[in-house]
Parts: sequence; structure tokens; C-alpha cells
Amino acid sequence: MTDIVIIGAGLTGLSTAYYLEQMGFFDYQIFEKESEIGGLCRSVNQDGFIFDYTGHLIHVSDENFKQFLAETISFDTLNTLHRKSRIFSNNCYSHYPFQTNLHGLPLPVIADCIEGFIKRKKIKDPQTFYQWVMKHFGSGFAHHFFIPYQQKLFCYDLKKISASWTGRFVPQTNLESIIQGALSEPDDHIGYNALFYYPQKGGINQLIHAIAQKLKNKIKTNYEVEKIDISRNIVHFSHGETVTYNKIINTIPLNNFLKKIKDKSSTNFQTQHHHLKANSVLNINIGINRPHLADYHWCYFPESRYPFYRMGFSHHFAQPMAPHNTSALYTECAYLNKRPCTTDIIKKVKNFFDLNDSEIITVQELHIPQAYVIYNFWREKYLTSLVARLAENSIYSMGRYGSWKYSSMQESVLDGKLIAEKLLHVTVNEAKEMTVSR
Repeated sequence: MTDIVIIGAGLTGLSTAYYLEQMGFFDYQIFEKESEIGGLCRSVNQDGFIFDYTGHLIHVSDENFKQFLAETISFDTLNTLHRKSRIFSNNCYSHYPFQTNLHGLPLPVIADCIEGFIKRKKIKDPQTFYQWVMKHFGSGFAHHFFIPYQQKLFCYDLKKISASWTGRFVPQTNLESIIQGALSEPDDHIGYNALFYYPQKGGINQLIHAIAQKLKNKIKTNYEVEKIDISRNIVHFSHGETVTYNKIINTIPLNNFLKKIKDKSSTNFQTQHHHLKANSVLNINIGINRPHLADYHWCYFPESRYPFYRMGFSHHFAQPMAPHNTSALYTECAYLNKRPCTTDIIKKVKNFFDLNDSEIITVQELHIPQAYVIYNFWREKYLTSLVARLAENSIYSMGRYGSWKYSSMQESVLDGKLIAEKLLHVTVNEAKEMTVSR
């Protein structure tokens, strides 16, 4: 019998284990289905290049997260970087965020955005992302950036997605800021990700291994959950082993987790998985024998003529990500059903930077089956009650994919802290009750 079983040794699972141990609790086991820990917070080494599973950047706005980093990886091992991000549209670059950096765009685009903002509709309570954009930014910004970009990112009808995910991820603006951004030099200090940190060497893997090295309990890899019998509190693994538990902390994608539940007569978890939607991302990484392709960290591509919604350069995060005088480029292409063609993506990259075949040193294709959660209406209406019913059965689903949300690395760590504190508080109360009953 194990008191707490943690499923998934990604950032949330490892953070949960870390906080449990920091509070002196060791009656837990953590299981990971892969041979390597980290989940999507991993790096791959190939031909002298280091490629992450897309850009994993460390944004800090919370003191608890800041302390966590200081205690695990240490800020001495991190680069401090000021964001250089761009948007490529209308055959030119503009700075991010689009809504406050119109400078340099064609005059008709600038005029359309400003006019649309002034004439935007007064929508009292926008129910969809489309309505939210029209209310806060107007038709011009919607047409030139928000709608094509988010459609490309989510691959879903934006009139069927809520705006509850936007929060700090989409900076709002006002007329004065828009006009100033059209007339003045760009401002790169707006938005939650204006400053970020990144490991000086080894890729984002370094954060994962720094956390793991702090743990006393062993992380059990190659343990894929096959079934969870919630009537008997038993987790069955694909290789035949089982573990009995009091509580489960789930950090794997919630839809996959629900499929594995063997329901009680009073529950209906397993059939709910098909309501939870997420897109997939094909992450193509390219090592290029040219040192100065671009001076930015990453760039957004809202136009449909480019298959990728974002392109970035990890050697600008840390020089050891690529050999001397080369570039480490990554692209991200989202899809729901039909997987993009790698050859077409590479061709677009080559054309964009005028590269020839001899300059391509290596290509690494990474696939993320569940990337961005779709905030459809079912999620908005039923997710909270679904998670609550799981908790009633001593199952706590946490993190970006366990909670089925759009969140940052910081939130993943803080989710681990939150659930560790919550469960240990319960454990203490239960212990007090047992003492009194004696």
C-alpha cells in the first residue's frame, strides 16, 4: 500500500514529489511510462545540436516559483533574457504584441486596425473567443492577426471556443497605446513573457534533472498505466505489476487518464474522455550551417501560406544549443486530423531564409499528440464538476494536461505545490482524528 501515487514524471509530477518531500512526506511513489522523465519538458541531442520539445521558456512572476528555481536548478545556471519576438505578416516584420506594435506595417493595415478598434462592437458578455476579440480589439486587429493566428494555432472554429483561457496570455490595449505603437519605435517590454530564463547548457532537460536530483524517492520509469480500479484502489501497469493506493495525483492528459479508469457502478468517468479536445503539434527542428539567420528569439506567422504558426531559434536562448557558427531552428505546426508534411515545412523554411540543401545539417522531428487544450463549450460547462467528482474518489488531476488547461511552466510547478499542501493537510487532520479515536 502506498499513500499517494503520482502518475507522470513531467514538470507537475516531479514538482509535486519535490514539495511532498520538502514537507517530510515520503509515502508516495511516482511512475512514468517513458524511459526518460520530463514529459514534454525534455531535450534531444542530435549531431551536436540540442532540441527541446518546442520552446520551453521559464517565465517568473511568483515568489514561490522563484524560490523553487533557486532551490533546484539555481539562477546561477540560467541565462536571463529579454524577449525579442516578431510577427511576420504582409511581407514584413512587426514586433510582438501586435496590438501595441503596428509600427512598420503597411499604412492600410494600420488604418484598418485603428478604425476597427474605434468602431468595435459593445458586447456585454462575450461567450466566444471571436466575440472577445471583436469586443476588445475590433475587426481590424481580428482580421490581420488574432483570428488567422488563433485559427492556425487551435485548428478549431473560434466561434466555438470560449475566451476564458486568454487572461494574462493576451495583453489588452487602449487607443493611446495603439497610436503610440504605430508612430514610435517598437516596445518589447509588454506581455507576461517580456523577460524569461533558460538553462545555460543542456536545454530545458537541465531543469527536470535538477528537480529529480533533489528527490530521495526513486522515480519509476517504463511504468505505463493500463487500468485504474477505483473500487479497489489499485493501479495496474502494462507489464503486470500493480500498486494499491489511498490517493492518486494524475498529471498525464486527462482524456487519456479517463480511458484507463475502471468505473464503479456509481461513476461514469471513462466515457467522458471523448469530450476533451486538444490539437497536436508537429515540431520540426533543423540544424543549419549558417550562423546569423535572424536576430529574434521567435516569430509568429498568422498567414495561412506558412504551415507553421511559430518559428524560433534556441541557440539565442543559450549558445551551446548549436555548434559554433550554426543555427538551431524550430518550427511548430498545429493540426487536429491530418498531420502536416515534414518535407513541405522544410521547403517553406528553406525558401523563407533562402537556404540550400547543403546548409541543412540535421533534422529532428518531434511529435506532440496533445499540445493545446481546446476550450470548447463542453469543457466550460462540465470540466469543474468532472474534476470535483474525481477528487471525491481520491483522484486529483493537476498540471497543464491533468487539469486540461492552457498554462505555463510556472503554473505547473505551483499546481504541484498546491496539491502537496492540500493532501498533507488532509493527512494531518486524519492522523489527529485517529489519535482522538484511540
